[in-house]
Amino acid sequence: MAKLILIDGSSYLYRAFHALPPLSNAQGEPTGALFGVVNMLRATLKAQPEYVAFVCDASGPTFRDELYPQYKAHRPPMPDDLRAQLGPMVEIVRALGFPILREEGVEADDVIGTLALAAHAQGIEVEVSTGDKDMAQLVRPGITLVNTMTNTVMDSAGVLEKFGVPPERIVDFLSLTGDSVDNVPGVTKCGPKTAAKWLAEYGSLDGVIASAGKVGGKIGDYLREALPHLPLSRQLVTIKTDVPLALAVGDLLLRGRDADALRTLYTRYEFKAALKELDATAASAAAEGAAPAPAPAPTLLAADVDTALSGPGRYELVTTPAQFEAWLERARQAPLLAFDTETTSLDAMQADIVGLSLSVAPGEACYVPLAHDYPGAPAQLPREDVLAALKPLFEDPALPKLGQHAKYDINVLAHYGIAVRGIAHDSMLESYVWNATATRHDMDSLARKYLGYETVKYEAVAGKGAKQIPFSHVSLEDACRYAAEDADVTLRLHHALWPKLKTEPALRRVYQEIEVPLVPVLAGMEQRGVLIDVNELRAQSQQLGKRMLEFQQQAWREAGHEFNLDSPKQLQAVLFDELGLTAKLKTPTGQPSTNEEALAAIADEHALPRLILDYRGLAKLRSTYTDKLPAMVNPRTGRVHTSYHQGAVATGRISSSDPNLQNIPVRTEEGRRIRQAFVAPPGWVVMAADYSQIELRIMAHLSGDEGLLRAFREGGDIHRATAAEVFGLKPEEVSTNQRRAAKAINFGLMYGMSAFGLARQLGVDRAEAGDYMARYFSRYPGVHAFMEATRERAHRDGYVETIFGRRLYLENLTARNQALRAGAERAAVNAPMQGSAADIIKRAMLAMARWLDGRDDAHMLMQVHDELVFEVREDAVETVRAAIRERMAGAAELAVPLVVDVGVGANWDEAH
Repeated sequence: MAKLILIDGSSYLYRAFHALPPLSNAQGEPTGALFGVVNMLRATLKAQPEYVAFVCDASGPTFRDELYPQYKAHRPPMPDDLRAQLGPMVEIVRALGFPILREEGVEADDVIGTLALAAHAQGIEVEVSTGDKDMAQLVRPGITLVNTMTNTVMDSAGVLEKFGVPPERIVDFLSLTGDSVDNVPGVTKCGPKTAAKWLAEYGSLDGVIASAGKVGGKIGDYLREALPHLPLSRQLVTIKTDVPLALAVGDLLLRGRDADALRTLYTRYEFKAALKELDATAASAAAEGAAPAPAPAPTLLAADVDTALSGPGRYELVTTPAQFEAWLERARQAPLLAFDTETTSLDAMQADIVGLSLSVAPGEACYVPLAHDYPGAPAQLPREDVLAALKPLFEDPALPKLGQHAKYDINVLAHYGIAVRGIAHDSMLESYVWNATATRHDMDSLARKYLGYETVKYEAVAGKGAKQIPFSHVSLEDACRYAAEDADVTLRLHHALWPKLKTEPALRRVYQEIEVPLVPVLAGMEQRGVLIDVNELRAQSQQLGKRMLEFQQQAWREAGHEFNLDSPKQLQAVLFDELGLTAKLKTPTGQPSTNEEALAAIADEHALPRLILDYRGLAKLRSTYTDKLPAMVNPRTGRVHTSYHQGAVATGRISSSDPNLQNIPVRTEEGRRIRQAFVAPPGWVVMAADYSQIELRIMAHLSGDEGLLRAFREGGDIHRATAAEVFGLKPEEVSTNQRRAAKAINFGLMYGMSAFGLARQLGVDRAEAGDYMARYFSRYPGVHAFMEATRERAHRDGYVETIFGRRLYLENLTARNQALRAGAERAAVNAPMQGSAADIIKRAMLAMARWLDGRDDAHMLMQVHDELVFEVREDAVETVRAAIRERMAGAAELAVPLVVDVGVGANWDEAH
């Protein structure tokens, strides 16, 4: 799993300054804090994270100062000796290759919180390197705190152990205790133990506030005195996780270090160990030889853009029938109509329209307010009349339309009976297809990168934090400036990006033939949603709880005493101190790791690691699905509506969120039971269609290896056939272990598995695994040749392509960090297969959508990896089954057949 390390630079600078003696160099310059930070960064580099950021507080006030002018008022000014080390610190951090982030108006904590949750949502493991207790509120499975200065790691169990409350109660905890350093008011005389006790008894801060009358003694009086300011305290200690940032997680790749600059800085500040390490690294790199740099990924600079696309716009506020009629006519005549909606919610399935904007030419746009309801708001055109007048335009397939993430607006308009047709372009998808990894694909980031244009931010018109108002309360003038710009900038982006895409025929085809037509298909799937059995999920939650208790009791018996299964510290003591097991993996701080990979590595040595893994697996299912899904049922529809993301995964795969359907496990009984709760209504069934071994078939097609092609054309068990080739046997002579080894190689090669990884998976020594791989490549030389040629092309071009021409740029192919370079090479081999599989299932979805258009006996509900899930009327099962198999199998012409397995059942599990 990829990892992101977020370094709280402000925290570490202060802690290093106070923890270390007042060191100085020969010139008398202070170096103590700098020395501590540099050593921490060197340790971070040794952990070889894929992504990293050094986050500092920006100068100037933040939104918390607006909320509470006394915030941090008691903090003394920064000592002169510490201030003198700020500049050198930034120089060294930059020379080491760390991206540096500062964001005005917020604190470093808020930037870290925003990135941590964004990375977590993308399945990236996050470590927050900090000594700040406030950060404990961010901890959850996949996000941990690491204090490099004290060599401690804190996960959810560690938070509970240290503070007496779980991470989700840290904000309430800090609100009660207050913070004398930041001057956050709490409850007088309420220490950590009292806060934890109250929260355990009353459940939450709101519960404590509601029960304040029950608390006796002097502390009860203090609590009641504090009631007026506790909501403010909660706002002050809550880390923002929605800060608009110029850089996305994908932009935080560790850059190459500037050895010359580092040598100068290390020499000046007399960091001898760091200098020695730098020279040793340089010598090693020189011995290996420098790799040629690949061609740079395509990008657009502001200088490349027509100045007409980056200048100020002319925006009209439309509040009269005459104005609206004039814009309606302009919209009818426009060669391309850009549109955008302003709503009450980011959840399209819950949102109501507040207003909408139109643009017919770059720099020209209007905003039509429809539901601004603040006191004294001017009269606005009736929403029903405006939408009725726009309905024929939006539903006219002959009128080309453009949006930025248009799927959202399509779903919103669907609530009002408008079925948008004629989506010709989407600026988000233009950027995504042009270069998926160059930038985030939100409008603000795209405008900054491709237009050199700074957009009006939502906070500028609606406010921040507790003072933020709903868009319906924004003044019409401010709303026009913000909303009309959205439509205008969307059109400007199209004029900047579309000419570039047209110069690359393959990318143009991916965009026009796959991505844009898929927008209304995904919108329809989101609108339809899926039916779930809430009672079944609640029953499963109870059963999972009982199973977790059983695993806990078994673990206690194996350990010989009770301990907290969720505490890594206690688990470390049991496994490695008491039971004497050998730690196979270490944390960045050198402690024995107890993460999933570490426990799996020692699962054969003792029963306890496997019990812990089983316990954690059930806990994750319970918190992520059986407890959460019932609360996600939409009150309007009675169904659960996931959100599909086209522009999130670089290889072209579709991802989903709220809920994430991609992560429901299918190999465990408990995971399959969750799928049993995805049901069909009476008279209908669930139909699931899954490509069989699609990426392996794509490997056969791309490599042209005769042995692999023959195995697939003969239609037998591909893994048994591979084992027979590798071991020189007849298929019927292949043992179970030999087939397992062949299967591991078949799939492992696509993900760059090494002999070491294969050995660990099969439980054999490295020499035996290496022998298996050597035999495999001798029997399938075309596969080996394809992999080597792909790596070479990637190094030459800087990108690889799918069968249909989608590109994936790989910036780390020449990284000095060996782990980053190796990861990029593995991605180079895998991306053509994973990306081609993504393109194929998208093409299948388009074919099925065309066939289903106008039918009322089947609906496409879900796309999960290589699987499509449908809701089918019972009397149409055979007709739909045949149509699905034909269109999915025909989604691509490969050198081997595409095989589709189609199942039917009362629920998703039965159909899978």
